[in-house]
Amino acid sequence: MFRTQDWKTEKHVPVIEIVERKGDQVTVKVTVGKEIPHPNTTEHHIRWISLYFLPDGENFPFEIGKADFNAHGESVQGPNKGTVYTEPIAYFTFKTGKKGKMIAFSYCNIHGLWRNEEPLP
Repeated sequence: MFRTQDWKTEKHVPVIEIVERKGDQVTVKVTVGKEIPHPNTTEHHIRWISLYFLPDGENFPFEIGKADFNAHGESVQGPNKGTVYTEPIAYFTFKTGKKGKMIAFSYCNIHGLWRNEEPLP
């Protein structure tokens, strides 16, 4: 089951923002924890973000890409003793001449799979 909620009140929901559109080329930023920061600790973190595009009038979405986040403060000294913590922010650039719907997913190791969507005008 995909979980959804307003990203302004829930820290797990992926936020989709169009950064730039030049002709057919689109750059999209997807973040988790935009309004309410996600902890991103060894015990509780966003594992990945993926982005899909469903063009108007088509039946199946295209997978644009996926970003994995693999450093969460792990260390041989123990959890949260490491010096590197990744932030769940990803940029995707693709080309399309169509309008449609962008669909993003994020996965939290504790709270599961989250979904959000935004139109691509």
